[in-house]
Amino acid sequence: MRSLHPIDLLIIILVLGATLFLGLRFARKQATTEQFFLSKGNFPGWALGMSLLSTLISSVTFLGYPAQGFTSNWLLLVQGLMVPVVLVFAIGYIVPLYRRTIGLSTYEYFEKRFGPFARYYSSSSFVLRQFAGMGTVLFLIAVAINRMTGLSPEIILLVVGAILIVVNWAGGMQAVVWLDVFQGFMLFISGIVCVGILLYSINGGLPEALNIAAMHGRSGFGPYEFSFSKLTLIVMVINGAFYAIQKYATDQTVVQRYLSAKDDRSAIRASMMGILLTVPVWIMFMFIGTLLFVYYQQHPMANRLQAEAVFPHFIISELPIGLVGFIVAALISAAICSLSADLNSMAAVGIEDYYKKFRKGKADEEYLRASKIFVFVSGLLSMGVAAIYLNAGNEGVLGIIFTVYAIFSGGIVGIFLLGLFSRRVNTKGINIGIVACILFTSYAFLTSTPIGLPGEERLLLDLGSLNFTHHKLMLGVYSHLVLMVVGYVSSLFFPFVPPDENLVYASARHQQKKQ
Repeated sequence: MRSLHPIDLLIIILVLGATLFLGLRFARKQATTEQFFLSKGNFPGWALGMSLLSTLISSVTFLGYPAQGFTSNWLLLVQGLMVPVVLVFAIGYIVPLYRRTIGLSTYEYFEKRFGPFARYYSSSSFVLRQFAGMGTVLFLIAVAINRMTGLSPEIILLVVGAILIVVNWAGGMQAVVWLDVFQGFMLFISGIVCVGILLYSINGGLPEALNIAAMHGRSGFGPYEFSFSKLTLIVMVINGAFYAIQKYATDQTVVQRYLSAKDDRSAIRASMMGILLTVPVWIMFMFIGTLLFVYYQQHPMANRLQAEAVFPHFIISELPIGLVGFIVAALISAAICSLSADLNSMAAVGIEDYYKKFRKGKADEEYLRASKIFVFVSGLLSMGVAAIYLNAGNEGVLGIIFTVYAIFSGGIVGIFLLGLFSRRVNTKGINIGIVACILFTSYAFLTSTPIGLPGEERLLLDLGSLNFTHHKLMLGVYSHLVLMVVGYVSSLFFPFVPPDENLVYASARHQQKKQ
């Protein structure tokens, strides 16, 4: 595998320089916390749509999806395919609901509907998921650039992390959104170019690629059996439906985009654009993994590589000078842009859900300074979390991050759905449901997670026939259902307290029709 050519290095440096320039360009406009986190009304709808796309498509897409397509079929893509199925008809009232009822934090809605415990529980779950996801993105960058250049992962993490922190510290939401637009176009172009080169390089073209993929189990969405004990189509369909609601209706990173739009119509259009563009990009990069498998069936590699390193190996070994630099730059840019959105949203939650609660009534200048400190500290912690993923194990990165999301989803969708559709559920019932959800999640995780060396593994907690035996992606689904059932039934034992009608579905739908 050849090393990077000076022209490729120059392209990478220029793109990183442009990234820093965009971040610093908006530094003087970050005079208030509102400008730092929302910059409301300063973005056209198409830019927010591209920003949503880039927020959800990072190095996990750039490397994780090709790795999955290389090693297996397209089963893990089902989670993404469920997003438009669930949300195309729902986003039209979710967006106005949030724009009407909250200021900055998504979890303000949870507090208004069910009290402070629901808010702190949901916001802390979001923070845990974000750190897990950010660590994955940084890990993927370290693997990819290390394979291409030989640089140590630690140096890569330091460089990418430093640029990430500076861009966020200086540019706030304006830098995040416009970097997302820049990165979105680079991602599209690089993906299309790679698909074209792979198809051209495979003997027999697309028909032969599809034939070889089918022969080796690299197509389809099986296993198709009705089982929750292993990863099957039904598991991914159910998990994907809950993931869609969780990501687009309860995730601060996404909801913050809704709030940044100038009006409801612009926010809805941006959301639809982001949803409808994301799925084709996921498909494209999964297809790249399938084509990589076919290509290396016809042109065997000299050495066996970790799945996440196959795509970088192809880029550096097979693509022409100049194009290598562009695609590597797109990979790094994808990481920086998605992580920038994550850092900004985590700082928003830190300020709005925690800092302002303990430091009430302070000047906005203090909150802005604290926001930037949150960005800095979160960036450093994410760089530390990345080390956990350096030994990804047999599941692959997509399997790991989907499992982490399932565990830390913590019934958040259950709280949201009960709050939106049930007037009878009350604060005391939800609090009991949250406790039940925590107990169930702890039980399921402890009785299904092995530790120890291969051949000597044992469960963290072995209860014999009472162990949780279903696939871990179902853990997240069950946590939502446990919370919904226990929360609703428990509410029946307490007096009915009429909720604020602005917080429930009927009112949201009524307000939308009036507009």
